[in-house]
Amino acid sequence: VTVTLQPNWSLIYREETIAVRCEIQGGGDTEWEYEWTPAKLNTPPTHNEYRINGATVSDSGDYKCRGRKDYSLTQWSDVIRLTVSSDKPQASLRADRTVIPAGGSVTLTCSVNPSPGWKYFLYRDNKLSEPLTTHDAAFQTTGRTSVSQEGLYSCRGGRGDPVYYTEYSHSVSIDIAGEFDNKHTM
Repeated sequence: VTVTLQPNWSLIYREETIAVRCEIQGGGDTEWEYEWTPAKLNTPPTHNEYRINGATVSDSGDYKCRGRKDYSLTQWSDVIRLTVSSDKPQASLRADRTVIPAGGSVTLTCSVNPSPGWKYFLYRDNKLSEPLTTHDAAFQTTGRTSVSQEGLYSCRGGRGDPVYYTEYSHSVSIDIAGEFDNKHTM
């Protein structure tokens, strides 16, 4: 008997959604009932999946399960530990430089630590605007893209279904060479 997390993130954040799933290897298609620890999961009918919608810190802990059919019981599964953090993670945005050379670009990198599974969304000049979509696919998966327009950039991460978003990063100001100098010489 194995117990898994879907998605497989042992650290999640308050209000995220995750499922704890119990699987019986070689159990066939016959009807099993499932018994869980902690006991609060044992609300009938007891299924092989327990979905935590809008997790709270009290959902943190060790989970295990076993199967019951007729008069037979499986062994308990190994324990899987889930940690729910009350802090909302914040994205971090870095630029390899903050001045765009003539005809060039700068590389922006967005990251969220320490847990996996994030997609990244980039914004320019207004965090409340729609994310930039010009480099969507590459940026969303790697968190890295090049920009050739000046402005105030920020980013955030999102993951799961429904999507859970991190806090926005601090803004990074990108200027174009020449224009930047003119601003300070006027």
